Amino acid sequence: MNPFWLVAVALAAPAAAASPAGDWLVADGTAVIRVAPCNERAFCGKIAWTPGEGVDDHNPDTSKRAQSIIGTTILIHMKASGNNRWDGEIYNPQDGKTYSGSITVISPDLLRVEGCLLVFCGAENWTRTSTAAAVMGRSGGEPPGGGHSP
Repeated sequence: MNPFWLVAVALAAPAAAASPAGDWLVADGTAVIRVAPCNERAFCGKIAWTPGEGVDDHNPDTSKRAQSIIGTTILIHMKASGNNRWDGEIYNPQDGKTYSGSITVISPDLLRVEGCLLVFCGAENWTRTSTAAAVMGRSGGEPPGGGHSP
């Protein structure tokens, strides 16, 4: 077979989409978000670890304000929208607001997270980690507050 055709076939084949599934350390190192499929067509992300005991005290649903921040869903129904990109909503527990947003797998260990409210947008890069690595790096090995890692 002509080598030209091998190259042409390789270039024509669609690239496999990278998955955002896994544990991601947020840019400032204060939380690990566990991204996983939440249905057959979308990904969701929940807070898996933080260095303290926090509660979701800014949640617009007053019945959820006393709940632990661990387990709070912050990436909501992220659906595929392009090559290595998913669009959905992002809940920010620091202000209790939900923003339109997206996640993009930049590389196997780098996730770009972008959120917008009207015309105001922000973005940051998260790095792939494990909850255990985040706990070890932040607290010398013991989960803060007596066991907040899943």
